[in-house]
Amino acid sequence: MSDTTTQLHVPEISCAHCKTAIEGAVGGLAGVASAEVDVAARTVTVRHDAGAAPRSRIVRAIEDEGYEVPAGAEGG
Repeated sequence: MSDTTTQLHVPEISCAHCKTAIEGAVGGLAGVASAEVDVAARTVTVRHDAGAAPRSRIVRAIEDEGYEVPAGAEGG
């Protein structure tokens, strides 16, 4: 597994429900070791195998839950 950490800024994160929905959707993807939402910072930090779970698949999982991930949404 090629371990990569990706952090995305998701401006619409605002509550515990957001955290649960996003962590469940992203954490359930093949190749994802962990997904952590920081509600206060509005970020999603994902530790994953970039080959098995590319950034595009992670973004799609978040967007499928109804949250927009702006282009260039690398968190920091």
